Amino acid sequence: MTVAELTRAEQVEARLWDALRNVNDPEIPVSVVGMGLIVSVAYRPEDRRADLEITFTAMGCPAMEFIEDDIREALLEDPEVDAVEIEVVWDPIWTKDRIRADARETMRRLGIVA
Repeated sequence: MTVAELTRAEQVEARLWDALRNVNDPEIPVSVVGMGLIVSVAYRPEDRRADLEITFTAMGCPAMEFIEDDIREALLEDPEVDAVEIEVVWDPIWTKDRIRADARETMRRLGIVA
């Protein structure tokens, strides 16, 4: 499927995923996508809203608010997004298996066991 064949909502969702790839965890230079924190992304064109489900590495993660703020800021840069709703979910539970291979390699280069 080419970009031209994607619906408007799918095009926006693709841009949102790209934007999320540029939002790093504040503690390590790996994106929230690479860390496997993003569970789902949906664009609601009727409301010009991005809906996200996100999980965290731990319930008491001290960076949760910072990450949510960074996500919201990044997604609101899209010209078709006026609102961002973030729901924190704990199912599926985050495990290190959610870390993408490229992020795992970055972490290893930094001396972080992943």
